[in-house]
Order: sequence, then structure tokens, then C-alpha cells
Amino acid sequence: MTAVSIVGCGYAGLRLARLHVGRGDAVRGFATRPQSLRDIEAAGATAGALDLDREVPPLDAEGRIVYYLAPPAPDGDRDPRLTRLLGALAGAPRRVVYMSTTGVYGDHDGGWVDESTPPQPRTPRARRRLAAETTLRDWCGGRGLSWCILRVAGIYGPGRLPMERLRRGEPAIMPQEARPTNRIHVADLARACLAAGLAGCASGRIYNVTDGNDDSQTAYLQRVARLCGLPPPPLLGREAVRLASSPGAWSFLSESRRVDNRRMLEELGVALEYRDLDAGILASLQG
Repeated sequence: MTAVSIVGCGYAGLRLARLHVGRGDAVRGFATRPQSLRDIEAAGATAGALDLDREVPPLDAEGRIVYYLAPPAPDGDRDPRLTRLLGALAGAPRRVVYMSTTGVYGDHDGGWVDESTPPQPRTPRARRRLAAETTLRDWCGGRGLSWCILRVAGIYGPGRLPMERLRRGEPAIMPQEARPTNRIHVADLARACLAAGLAGCASGRIYNVTDGNDDSQTAYLQRVARLCGLPPPPLLGREAVRLASSPGAWSFLSESRRVDNRRMLEELGVALEYRDLDAGILASLQG
């Protein structure tokens, strides 16, 4: 039986918890919201309330796989939430797995990136993620502990399809001006997390987590509209969409890259269930 702690046990963490519980592992899930705590218990794990914006009490980590899936702080250049968590770990964890983002690569104008590509984060959110990666590597390296970093593309799945956006008729960039994007179904993300925690080869490694599909955001929206029976998004030029978008939404659309996932597939042996984007969207509609 493997002992597991999942910090930030929410949308992806609950699916990871179910995978570990299905293996017969002893799982603790930590979250802030009462509903998340109830969901953790319903998944067969032990729930613990944890507010990473306050002082974190000591957490037993001896021999445990610790997954850190919580989002970074909303501002600043660092992630004090991760720092608080690491400072509270009591004992030597078997491995710490950190969920980062492919956003740390920055904009490559549709070009390919892999794990050897130097990070060039452009947004404050991505800079905080890269700073957290460094914090984890330094903390584990100074103690001789195992770590693994997952750089995750855009997550979609049940309850995470852009259906309300389509119903509101928000515009998308016309196909000839749209650029490649990357994503991963939440169920496949959970499988990648499980492999990152258990595989011996994952120690001290970074993995891109994406399904290998590089549809533009426009093509993705058109797929969702077609499969959900919704009107396709109105199409505008890139500059017109920029002016119509919030700064946060545009921060995603302004960057483009094709993310290589071969290391995840070949080294971790992750078997993706939803390589086909249509299949992933249809599965998401079924819950």
C-alpha cells in the first residue's frame, strides 16, 4: 500500500485520488472548500482542510508521495503557497510531484517545444509557476529528495467545456489567423500524475502533459459547438478579438506553441484515452 497526499485536491486531484484508491493506496486529500472536502471523502480518501494562504500546520510526509496541484498565489513573483507547504512537511516524502504549466515556455509563434526548451514565461502567472518549479527543485535537491514536475497544457473535461462562451456568442479568431494551442483531458492528466508519482524513472524529471493535438482555440470551439449542437462562434480578425477580450483571456490567446509529449508517452508510459479530441469532448458531455 502506497501512502499518498494530494494538496489542492480539486478538479484533477479528485480523479487522481480515485485512481490511487482503486489501487488500494492510503490517500489523504487536502482542500479549502467544504464541498471539495465532501468530494474527497466520497472518493474513498481522507479529507483535510488546508488554507495555503495561512500558516500551514505540520503535515506528515514520511514515505508519502506528495502531489502539489494547488494554483499559485494570484499576484507577486513567487508562490508563497508552495513555500508554506514545503516548510510544513514533516519527514522525508518519497517524492514531491508539482503540477506546473506549459505556459512557462512562453510564446513560440506556433513552433515546437519540448522539455529541453529554455523557459521564457511572459505572463505573471507563468513566471510564478516557473519560480515554484525552482523552489521545489532547490528544496528537494538540498535534502536529497525525489521530485517530478509536470508542465500541463489547457485542461478540459466534464464541466470544463466552453459551452457558456458559445451560448454568449463570444467571437473567435478567424481560422487563417488562429494559432496552435494544446490541451489535455482531465482523466488523462490524472493518469499522468499517477505515473509521475510511481515510476522510478520520473525522479528528477520534467514532463510535458498534453494529448498531442494542436488545434487552434478557434478549431476547438468549433468542435465543441458541432458536438454540443450549439452555434459556432462568430469569427473576427485577431486584433478585433484582442480588443473584445479581457486581459486574462487574451493572455492565453496571445501565446502559441506546439508541445511535444513524447517523453511522457515513451518514458512514463502514459496511455492516453483521449488522443482524439472529439472523443474527449463527447466523454466530457457524459460526465
